[in-house]
Amino acid sequence: MRDTLAKALKEALKAKDDVALSTVRLITAALKDRDIAARSAGNPDGISDEDILGMLQTMIKQRNDSAKMYRDGGRPELAASEDAEIEIIKNFLPEQLDTEAVQNAIVEIIAATEANSIKDMGKVMAELKTRFAGQMDFGMASQMVKSALMEKSAG
Repeated sequence: MRDTLAKALKEALKAKDDVALSTVRLITAALKDRDIAARSAGNPDGISDEDILGMLQTMIKQRNDSAKMYRDGGRPELAASEDAEIEIIKNFLPEQLDTEAVQNAIVEIIAATEANSIKDMGKVMAELKTRFAGQMDFGMASQMVKSALMEKSAG
């Protein structure tokens, strides 16, 4: 993952793509911050690729929130800038699962973890994040898991 980011930085420099360059620099800065925190917590290698994917998803969520606020505030040019950054960040994520694939994964993990009620939601979400880091919107998945577990405990 780190190599991919380094290559993207070089490509953006060569192409003189200011948006890509600034976005990749933001990603690498966030990565360095998290690596420093991980090293001070006793992990000499920094954060894992799985954690990097989670970080990228967080960055996308932040930009989506910002873009929405800009649109609501009548600043479409700033919203467009956020949208451009989102597209660049998405290039570093694996292909996203569609809603049906997310639903199937949830059903499979609920069965595998023997989750029976909403109390087991943390266990299911942890397994989803382990198996599908960077491949789904965990906010949406959380709602789907909650709904599935409520149905299961009611039925």
